[in-house]
Amino acid sequence: MRASLAVLFFVLLLRVPFLDQAVQGDDADYLRAAQYAQTNPLHPSHLEFLFQGQKVSMRGHPHPPGNVWVLAGLLAATGDIHEPAFHAVYIAFSLIAAFAALSLARRFCRHPLLGTLLFLATPAFVINGNSLESDVPFLAFWLASVAFFVQAADARSGVRLAASMLTMALAAMMAFQAVLLMPLLGLYLWRTARDWKLGWSALLVVPATLGAHQLFERLSSQQLPAEVLAGYFTRYNLHSLENKIRNAVALTTHLGTMVFPSLPLAFYRPLLGVIPVAAGCAAVACCLRWRRDFLAQWVLLFFASALVLFFAGSARYLLPLALPVALLMANRLAPGWIAGFAGMQTMLAMGMALANYDHWDGYRRAVTSLEKSWEFKRVFVNAEMGLRHYAESAGAVALERGQALRPGDIVVSSKWVGFPLTAGMRVPLLSIPIQSAVPLRLAGLNSESAYSTAQAGRLPFDVRRGPMDVLLVETVAQRKPSVSYLPMNAPEAEAQIVSGFDRVEDNRYRWMSGKGLLLLKPLAGNARIELEVFVPEAAPAAKLTVSLDGKVLAEVALRKGVQRIQTPAGRIERESAVLTLEVDRTFQMPGDIRTLGLIVSGVGFRSVE
Repeated sequence: MRASLAVLFFVLLLRVPFLDQAVQGDDADYLRAAQYAQTNPLHPSHLEFLFQGQKVSMRGHPHPPGNVWVLAGLLAATGDIHEPAFHAVYIAFSLIAAFAALSLARRFCRHPLLGTLLFLATPAFVINGNSLESDVPFLAFWLASVAFFVQAADARSGVRLAASMLTMALAAMMAFQAVLLMPLLGLYLWRTARDWKLGWSALLVVPATLGAHQLFERLSSQQLPAEVLAGYFTRYNLHSLENKIRNAVALTTHLGTMVFPSLPLAFYRPLLGVIPVAAGCAAVACCLRWRRDFLAQWVLLFFASALVLFFAGSARYLLPLALPVALLMANRLAPGWIAGFAGMQTMLAMGMALANYDHWDGYRRAVTSLEKSWEFKRVFVNAEMGLRHYAESAGAVALERGQALRPGDIVVSSKWVGFPLTAGMRVPLLSIPIQSAVPLRLAGLNSESAYSTAQAGRLPFDVRRGPMDVLLVETVAQRKPSVSYLPMNAPEAEAQIVSGFDRVEDNRYRWMSGKGLLLLKPLAGNARIELEVFVPEAAPAAKLTVSLDGKVLAEVALRKGVQRIQTPAGRIERESAVLTLEVDRTFQMPGDIRTLGLIVSGVGFRSVE
């Protein structure tokens, strides 16, 4: 009882200070799907939304809809998104994980309470347990499945086996990696009760649950979520060799952070980038040496699978092996060392959680300070995650790539996660830094932390004092074209591009999406439109339509390579004209989120004598 009360108190100590945690990371996507589920509860993943300015479908989300259904239920019960209430309910998942961990510690550890506390002090558990993402709910059902199954196999108990099967099904609806329960529990069954046929049949619950969900989606919508997900992996080149190497290095770093006290390294970045990797490699070597130990087998199985399955190298990916790592350490260290290490990990994790709180709360406070000035104006947000969530809640609209902006429009952009803007002449109104007094960084500007993604760097966390992000608030100004012929590298290009063109590349050309609009200054007398384009081999575009102020001037058949195009001559008696270029087909290159049509080097009016 004392151990259970200690675990309960420790979990509340970790969670209660962060009940008002702002929406962060992928919370926004889950909440968006939960809102959609109010009208389509059986298919919450059928939601389509903008991501980085491009329309995507949540059918390709890398998690089944279990967590969305939890949030949808909370939303239906409360009527709106209330951060403290939602986080208070999510404490239940942390408690399930904690008490399942204590149960397993009593079975496999010489110091059950210390081993459990060491697990609870894992930075990823402390930080990600304050989110509304699926990581800790999945961890809760994962550990509950293992705990119930171990009890069932030891006692040949059908009741506990049924409880394990239920939590296995719930874990499967939280994350696809629940399928790893099959080999893990099969391994334990082989070691302890290999002749128990009922136990072996229970291992089919996870693939059966995942298969049933895929079949339901196929029958009801003629599309497999797994197919859409595979398409996104190909589209964004997520499983490239480069990403897999980064993933492996980052996961090794995060594993090393679990087994080595990182707090002393927090303010000496050279060692912070080396020692955790070495510690992670040493941990794998030790588990190979102790391979007859079920806990070591658990670590090796999940870590090897993580190297294959994942691509971003996030610390939260390793939560399912945090408990066996903690118990292995508790079995081989003296109680004083365990307590000391747990204390250092708790201090580090709470510091990281405080910095994380400041990051996302900064967006919430910034939007609160701005929303009164947005009344009766068109406001667009160029960002993702928490900033976009709060901006949209205040009436802003997500900005689409290539979208035409009008004078007076306001654009709120994140320098960290916003995509580059090329449309419209924008006048800066305000710059808002997102700061934290805690000099630890999980993500953000100039951060080399791989905590959330290995794309950002190679450190388990970073130590910096600069802003985590800077919000730019700009307004679109009234503009008149100043040049008639517009090379894509001209200084006037940014002001005269209305929409549909990307940043200048190689200081010579720009990619155009399916449709591009520009402002041009007409010439006196007869003039025609001339443009120079390049159609790469990969581009499927076969026809280009050239229009001026809505009137089609020419429809041109495209060929691969460089092509110079001219339209019939005419006379224009006005100060400005809108030129529209539109191709019949677009494409995307692997690893590039943009929708691409063709390359434009220059376009505009040329005099005709």
